[in-house]
Amino acid sequence: MLSPIILVPAILNGLLTGAVYALVALGLTLIYGVLHIINFAHGALLTAAMFGAFFAHRLLGLDPYVAALLLTPAFFVLGYALQRFIIGPASGGEDRNILLVTLGLAVVIENALLYAFRADTRTINLPYAFDVVDLGIAFLAVPRVIAFGAVIVVALVLWLIMQWTDTGKAIRAVAKEKVGAELCGIDVAHVYAVTFGLGTACLAIAACLLIPTYYVNPHAGNAFVLIAFTIVVLGGMGSVTGALIGGLFIGVVESLSGLYLGESLGQIGIFLIFILVLLFRPSGLFGART
Repeated sequence: MLSPIILVPAILNGLLTGAVYALVALGLTLIYGVLHIINFAHGALLTAAMFGAFFAHRLLGLDPYVAALLLTPAFFVLGYALQRFIIGPASGGEDRNILLVTLGLAVVIENALLYAFRADTRTINLPYAFDVVDLGIAFLAVPRVIAFGAVIVVALVLWLIMQWTDTGKAIRAVAKEKVGAELCGIDVAHVYAVTFGLGTACLAIAACLLIPTYYVNPHAGNAFVLIAFTIVVLGGMGSVTGALIGGLFIGVVESLSGLYLGESLGQIGIFLIFILVLLFRPSGLFGART
């Protein structure tokens, strides 16, 4: 049994890492909750956002947290346009076609990034990247603390949008009953595009939170999306609350698994939980049973 001196910092750092995982999963589960499809282009779009944050710093000298103010609306527009003008028309309203279209988009985006930037791994150097907050019982990296706070704010803003705005009410109506919402005069295609845009905007924020301490290459986003899929299944498909809690939980599991098994085997615990959830509670912890 490990000492609390070791366990407590591992748990705290796992929570901080899990917050960013939760943000990536939040975009994924938001899209599923309304469109009822898995967005296979999620990882490629996260990679594109990470390149955006990288070049905003390299070419424009913008701090990644400042770049988030530009990239978030830009990726919302990108997500909206992809759904409204490519995914929607190309799929013809068929869910299975949407899956194939998003998979095709993922291949196109990844290979375009690979062609443009090669397979080189890139990082940025920031003066605060290795700064820590001393809590007495643990040292926490400043970028991770900032990321945790930012995720809480983003989750709160999304909740306010969903609960109190006409757009949020329309999104909830379409998620609940598409045909009924359409009969009430709601533009379902517009709501689909807005939802896809919000999910993509979450990726832009996650990319800006990751880039201070993480590298970027044309396949960097895929590792995070694999974990995000696990979080979505754990929390329940379409459950925003489940994505947040599941992300924090998975972050702690990864941290403790790395502590006990070694960092190279840290993700074994994540996928073991994935298998157990599929076996014993396929609807997830917060998902509705069908």
